[in-house]
Amino acid sequence: MSQENVEIARRGYEHFVATGELRREIVHPDFVWDMSTFRGRPEQQTYPGIEGAMRFIADWTESREEWDHQLEELRDAGDRVVAILRQSGRSKATGLPAEMHFAQVWTFRDGKQFRTEMYATPGEALEAVGLRE
Repeated sequence: MSQENVEIARRGYEHFVATGELRREIVHPDFVWDMSTFRGRPEQQTYPGIEGAMRFIADWTESREEWDHQLEELRDAGDRVVAILRQSGRSKATGLPAEMHFAQVWTFRDGKQFRTEMYATPGEALEAVGLRE
């Protein structure tokens, strides 16, 4: 099942990069976007449902321009998948460039993306699932 989960995650990222939307047919109805594991992010801790996740993404990208989101690697972690990502852009307010190397841990239920937890660094995400960089 874990390789299946890696492929589901890959399809989800490909769709997101192409459309800016989560791929609804691979998102579980009880999906939660969890920011409680992300250091330095004091806003709302969880965003329920696909609509909550899209609201978070819109809020996150609102202050940026020339925003680019790249999947670097997917790591099998049993019933979870670690996605290592890089995003870059420019602040709308200052014009300064910004880059971030971070990770997400995806949990699956019934062959669908059930939860994502955000981590400020790939190392934190890998440690959370018992893997190392």
